Amino acid sequence: MEMSAFSFGFYKLVKYALYPLTWVIFLLGLTTLLALLPASPRRMRWLRLLAVLSFCLLVIVASPIFTDLLFGLLESWHAPAPPSQPGSYDAIVVLAGGVLPAGSIRPTDELTDYSRYRTACGADLLVQGWAPRLLLSGGDATIVGRGPKEAEVMKRWAMRLGVPEPAIVLEDRSRTTYENAVETKRVLGPASIVLVSSASHMPRAVALFEKQGFRVTPSPCGFYTRSPLSEEWDNMTVFDFIPNAHALDHTTQGLMEVAGLAVYWVLGKI
Repeated sequence: MEMSAFSFGFYKLVKYALYPLTWVIFLLGLTTLLALLPASPRRMRWLRLLAVLSFCLLVIVASPIFTDLLFGLLESWHAPAPPSQPGSYDAIVVLAGGVLPAGSIRPTDELTDYSRYRTACGADLLVQGWAPRLLLSGGDATIVGRGPKEAEVMKRWAMRLGVPEPAIVLEDRSRTTYENAVETKRVLGPASIVLVSSASHMPRAVALFEKQGFRVTPSPCGFYTRSPLSEEWDNMTVFDFIPNAHALDHTTQGLMEVAGLAVYWVLGKI
């Protein structure tokens, strides 16, 4: 069932409650509140506990070693697809990963790095002859007002990469991964597909598409990790244990994938 504009906005808002930075800010807010109240032995114990918890949580979720562990588990879920015989599949399906709308500074709508890389991977598979069609899936995910449809922006990029326009099929109604699967089913019907998305997103995407009855061959791209953490101990340096903003951002993305898997499983969508 398609979500209403209110439901979609609420869905996006609830996601912020799962962000690690939200947890840290919440703990620091409680710490600040206790620090402003009159001192007492009990409050001081809670103040120390919350301060330590805030510090430890921030160090963990912003450490590259934790990010590598999390992404290693997600990205090793599905191995890259083996080379295919030409025309073995009905279509190559590429899932959108976001678009940046045009404004007074940005002159045109631009794909995020996720969408750009996924589109390039799908275009490469089409050129190799894996399937006769390239389906680009992604609609307008703007919460307030109207924005560009991701599939249309992806199409322009795919054509610049050499994909002929007649080979491109657009699915421009979906806003979530679940809707990607449902709306692609509406366009293609039961089909054998090569599914292209970021490697960390592939566990959730494959499960949702298989639930809709597709015969799915995953083709993950955009890997964050090189090898499982268990194989990387000899290559580690002190920098793998120093927290940074880049690691925090990727930890957030990884935890969103884990949360998405859990929620869709509870709702019976996978």
